[in-house]
Amino acid sequence: MTNSTDISEKGATGPSPAQLGESPAVRSADVASSAEAGHHGGERLPRHHRNVIAVLMIAAFTVILNETVMSVALPVLQEDLGIGPSIGQWLTTAFMLTMAVVIPITGFLIQRIRTRTLFVLAMSLFSAGTLLAALSPGFGVLLLARVIQASGTAIMMPLLMTTVMTLVPVARRGQMMGNISIVISVAPALGPTVSGFIIDNFGWRWIFGFVLPIALLTLGLGAKWMVSVSETSRAKIDLISIPLAALGFGGLVYGLASIGQSAEGGGGVPIWVLFTLGGVSLLLFLVRQLLLQRSDRALLDLRVFSSPIFSIAMGAMVLATATMFGTFILIPFFAQRALGLNPLETGLLTLPGGLLMGIASPFIGRIYDARGPLLLLLPGALLISGSMWVLTTVSAETPMWLLIVTNITLSLGLAATFTPLMTSGLGSVKPHLYSHGSAVVGTFQQVAAAAGTALFVTVLAVGAAGAGADVSGVAGTVAGTRLAFLVGAFLSLALVASVFFVRKPANAPGGFSGH
Repeated sequence: MTNSTDISEKGATGPSPAQLGESPAVRSADVASSAEAGHHGGERLPRHHRNVIAVLMIAAFTVILNETVMSVALPVLQEDLGIGPSIGQWLTTAFMLTMAVVIPITGFLIQRIRTRTLFVLAMSLFSAGTLLAALSPGFGVLLLARVIQASGTAIMMPLLMTTVMTLVPVARRGQMMGNISIVISVAPALGPTVSGFIIDNFGWRWIFGFVLPIALLTLGLGAKWMVSVSETSRAKIDLISIPLAALGFGGLVYGLASIGQSAEGGGGVPIWVLFTLGGVSLLLFLVRQLLLQRSDRALLDLRVFSSPIFSIAMGAMVLATATMFGTFILIPFFAQRALGLNPLETGLLTLPGGLLMGIASPFIGRIYDARGPLLLLLPGALLISGSMWVLTTVSAETPMWLLIVTNITLSLGLAATFTPLMTSGLGSVKPHLYSHGSAVVGTFQQVAAAAGTALFVTVLAVGAAGAGADVSGVAGTVAGTRLAFLVGAFLSLALVASVFFVRKPANAPGGFSGH
């Protein structure tokens, strides 16, 4: 069996000569050319590399669009299916939690399965889940469909990140991450607007009917254009780590969500049991990874945290992601329940901010390459924090323009924050750990997203109950929303403090050695 370290280092140069039909001499010239580009950043990627990244970015756009269409649909689904907010939010939370459980496995999958095969598997799962969601007769089947969708989505983002880190020269990574940020920002911006239009005119099932043909088209493009970008090994998966990860992450997030259910009068497993099970399982998972990584058999190799830059960047990303997803799930709920906006109007609230975020992302990537992360991170974190404090003042008389302006400000802050954090964090990881670094980034993002969603919805329910009002009414929605945004505002202060410690990796042009 080939050592995973060797495999990753070989994969860092791109496809094998046999895969591309090139002689070793030609391939060696390409490697030298890529290394040259890494120092000077002036050469374009080979065409087959650009095609691979383009297909992966189209796929990422599709799966992220699917994630955000649910934000506007949730209040409508809750009424149609007869469920409360703390139950309905599981259509989003279960999706993100499934991703958090599957993503750690992607480090193994990327090493074991050829890129093209893994892409086809991921998009097939996503397409099957989308079809099931469109045909689902009730909440249970719809929840299952979202889990199947998430299983495919979970593979896609780490595959994209690992491929970019493998193929793109160091000096151009900020620019490429900026391009990826266009996809990551425009898709969420379009999702609520498209969702609102479809709900108003066709009903919520057609949301998935809209996504399905896009997914099938992406699957066809990938089957035609994808090539493998790294060699594979016969690495074995650790079957004990998988249930430990599922119980660890699942117990903690389910515990948060259960607080909201209790506030609404729901029963179920005692909250302390969920938190205890989650905490113990997560601790055992981490200990097992530390033991397995000695022989390069870890499901999630924790040696990526030996880089202080990576560790700090991941901590900041957790704070930003939890704040973002909690806010983006709460604003549509508040707009419909407290302000009386229809789904389309609610979707239009998020459109300007998302589009502006997409326009700004390429420039942010170039600024990072030229000036480093702090020039972007500090203003970005301050914009996020300022937006959150403004949102703590919302009421039933809040004008729509204030929500739009605040969302634009928040989106610009997020654009200035995520690209530097991802580029600095992954760039500080050793090349043979890129797949594990990408898996850690994806895992942290999804756990933070799931926890942020559950936390904000929980505080919404607790705040409404504390005010003696029903969360489905205007008074309860306002009281709960203000308390939830107050929690987000304090999280944003921790984000501002953390970004001061993020540095450009020493191996990047203009990087800081010794950090």
